[in-house]
Amino acid sequence: MTDVTEPTHYTDPHSGSVHAKLNWLRAGVLGANDGIVSVAALVVGVAAATTDTAAILIAGVAAVIAGAISMGLGEYVSVSSQRDTEHALIAKESWELEHMPTQEFAELAEIYRGKGLSAETAEKVAAELTAHDALSAHLEAELHIDQNDVVNPWHAAWASAASFLVGAVLPMLAILLPPPEWRIIATFVAVIVALAITGWLSAWIGGSPRLRAILRVTIGGGLALGVTWAIGALLGVAV
Repeated sequence: MTDVTEPTHYTDPHSGSVHAKLNWLRAGVLGANDGIVSVAALVVGVAAATTDTAAILIAGVAAVIAGAISMGLGEYVSVSSQRDTEHALIAKESWELEHMPTQEFAELAEIYRGKGLSAETAEKVAAELTAHDALSAHLEAELHIDQNDVVNPWHAAWASAASFLVGAVLPMLAILLPPPEWRIIATFVAVIVALAITGWLSAWIGGSPRLRAILRVTIGGGLALGVTWAIGALLGVAV
């Protein structure tokens, strides 16, 4: 049966920073997912090689700290690049409106003609939008940018780093709390359940099919754990 999902998000024209909120929400979900998978894979690999709790704890803590810093920094750099690009495009459009208003007006009208409006209606729409807020009209029509809703790299960075830490807590507890003979199984189960939840959340945020997202992250996470367990077991035997 086809997994059909009704849209769960509607853009309220008065809601303001919808794009920015979705940006850091997605960063948060991805950070949590990465924290779960990467830390779980590492500690499972170590646990497959040794039952020494201290060794597992040290490896896990190192992975949590390094991963959180890496996720936050990576997200900051990525979103900063996007923000810089948006600011550059806004500045370019402002310059063109100031120095080439006639050409810009014709370009805006042409955009609306391309959307199916008659030439007369397109020029009327372009004229009214230009009179109201020329820059916003051109940014939205040409570049699909809202000058009041430019992405914030700090929001994305903190959301990604913090969610990585939250996600990493689960595999750490799952590998450390049970007795040695149950550690790996408990971690596998906990991780698959947690990944199913993050998959559902990512699909909910993006308004995409839930089942597909859940299967994608759980299968990928399960494979990662299986590979690192096998490598740890082989290295443990070799050592």
